[in-house]
Amino acid sequence: MKYRRRRTIVAILAVLVIGVPVTIVAVVHNLKGNITSSALRAGDGEAPEKITDELNVLILGSDTRALDTNDYGSGDGARSDAMILAHVSDDSSRIDAVQIPRDTMMDMPACDDTGSGASPAQRGMINSALNQGPACSVSAAEELTGVRVDHFVEVNFDGFATIVDALDGITVDLDEPLFDDKANLDLPAGEQTLGGTDALALARTRHAVGDGSDISRMGNQQMVMDSIIDRAKSSHTLSRPDRLYSFLDAVTSSLRVDDELDSVSSLGSLAATVSSVPKDSITFAIMPWQPAPDNQNRVVKSAAADAVFSAITADQPIVDLVD
Repeated sequence: MKYRRRRTIVAILAVLVIGVPVTIVAVVHNLKGNITSSALRAGDGEAPEKITDELNVLILGSDTRALDTNDYGSGDGARSDAMILAHVSDDSSRIDAVQIPRDTMMDMPACDDTGSGASPAQRGMINSALNQGPACSVSAAEELTGVRVDHFVEVNFDGFATIVDALDGITVDLDEPLFDDKANLDLPAGEQTLGGTDALALARTRHAVGDGSDISRMGNQQMVMDSIIDRAKSSHTLSRPDRLYSFLDAVTSSLRVDDELDSVSSLGSLAATVSSVPKDSITFAIMPWQPAPDNQNRVVKSAAADAVFSAITADQPIVDLVD
């Protein structure tokens, strides 16, 4: 039920701000107008206390259908299709990233209106908090983990696909054919290059892998993340100014961030911090979980998860706490 890997980077949205050299990011200030921002927190409620100067970033993948295209089916509101809490240690020597399953049940706190409506305190899945905006996802993540969040980065389906297309696609190698009509996925086995729509379908599919649960698809999500990272950091992208600009334009147009990250220089500063972490000092884990007592199709955090989040709060490594 637990999963850990060492990575060259934390996750797909992290590469959106650190996948290119900081010196290049710093000279494209004309892209600043692309970035959308909103409040980090909803209301005046107290956030968890920070003991040291570590950096915690909540990475959100939104499943909103309020998009320019209608390729992803219908649906109301927005939920977090992916949620990752990324912790950069106080001395920038280590990154610990924990993916929180979207089907996690919890007692969510009340959330004030930051532009998408207010919500009362209620029992529900953590992914539903995004329906009231990313500030409510921040509040829910802080309530679940006890970890103070410093920033959020959010991208939607269209943004994800646009970024992959700006890279001229990504390469994956599938052990078997995958088909899922609910995710518009139909891919053969073997090595192949995927455009944005197919890459998104591969990351989203639940019914083509395992038991159809959120946990089962996380391996595919990590494969897609790795491929995007490799492509973004390759000479294919970095050595061609036109491709690099296209990639940066797609990235900055696709993000919603908190108000303090609403500039290319702020994103560049975050890039510098994260890029300084040694590659072998990055740990990725799925939040330890157990089936929800009242619904076997949902999960709740386990006692092992509390130990992981306590370690993050204390700025201690989680590598020995996860399998």
